[in-house]
Amino acid sequence: MRPILSASRLFGVLTGAKSAVLSGSWSCLVTAFFAFVAVACSTNISFADEDGVSFWIPGFFGSLAAVPQQPGWSVASILYNTDVSASGSAAVAREISIGQLPKFPVSITSSANVHADATLGLLAPSYVFATPFLGGQASAALLFGYGNNSTSLNATGTATALLPTPISITRSIALEQDTTGLADLIPQFANRWNAGVNNYMVYLTGDIPVGLYSSSNLANIGLGHGAIDGGVGYTYFDQKTGHEFSAVLGFTGNFQNQSTGYTSGIDSHLDWGASQFLSKQLMVGLVGYFYEQLTPDSGCAPVLCPFESRVIGIGPQIGYIFPVGGMQGYVNLKAYGEFDHDNRPDGWNVWLTFSLSPAPPSSESSPPPIVTKSAVHS
Repeated sequence: MRPILSASRLFGVLTGAKSAVLSGSWSCLVTAFFAFVAVACSTNISFADEDGVSFWIPGFFGSLAAVPQQPGWSVASILYNTDVSASGSAAVAREISIGQLPKFPVSITSSANVHADATLGLLAPSYVFATPFLGGQASAALLFGYGNNSTSLNATGTATALLPTPISITRSIALEQDTTGLADLIPQFANRWNAGVNNYMVYLTGDIPVGLYSSSNLANIGLGHGAIDGGVGYTYFDQKTGHEFSAVLGFTGNFQNQSTGYTSGIDSHLDWGASQFLSKQLMVGLVGYFYEQLTPDSGCAPVLCPFESRVIGIGPQIGYIFPVGGMQGYVNLKAYGEFDHDNRPDGWNVWLTFSLSPAPPSSESSPPPIVTKSAVHS
């Protein structure tokens, strides 16, 4: 759900923007220009995963991810905003041949800028089972939501035919789209185990592509294809000292987008969080993630594939626990700044989460174990 425009989409937009039908060398030049402007932009703007949209939202898991929870119904509401951009420029000089067109040297220079600002409101009801499953505590959740995505693209390219009398052509485009609609459905199953200060988790989740999506859109809310994701997690939590550290490692497999014939590669993601409880209710700390694509995409134009992406994010977090009637409320605010990106945009994203869950038994010692957030941790 990091909406952005891929070079394959950029190529389609650019070629669709051609107007005049030129002849001779001009026709050759225009065709060469539009073919290679996509390659030139792909240096930094051809984002892996179709349209630069991965199923996994980096930062989805956070602190206390593997800690068992109180049995019963819980609900988490999440306000998520991401603001990312990318730019790329390249210069290419090579002899090209397109179809039956004559060969001639062509110099290509191009640059492009793309920016996306997306805000999603998500709701995740969950149920934690009291009966042990494989010696652990099982939970099931369903994530759904509604959001807005505003994406803009500006690109300019110049092609010069290196003939005795050089011929040049320059084209520019400026596109923008604002889209609002429903997100995909994301079911999740997890099982957690506790052994003193050590906590362990396995999870399985996936994408049901029912959200707003069109292959012709510049900005989408839904992913456009199904996906399956699974992984393991660990949390160290010492209630006496208030020290906590969590890490969740997962892998995503993507199904083919039937609208485009495109299949994104296998992704890996590591989310982590470290915190210190300053009191029974207040915690502060750091969060981060490492996201890397392990296998290339397939189904895109040969001149554009393969793509593999990477990005790293880190930032602060703060959380607070408070009673809500006979239940327990928890609010968490965290933000990430991104760096070391490759074939993927970077920027920042912010998560504001409020969860309501059964309160721990009053007989439990303080500080209270924060095990009642929600089956979906953020």
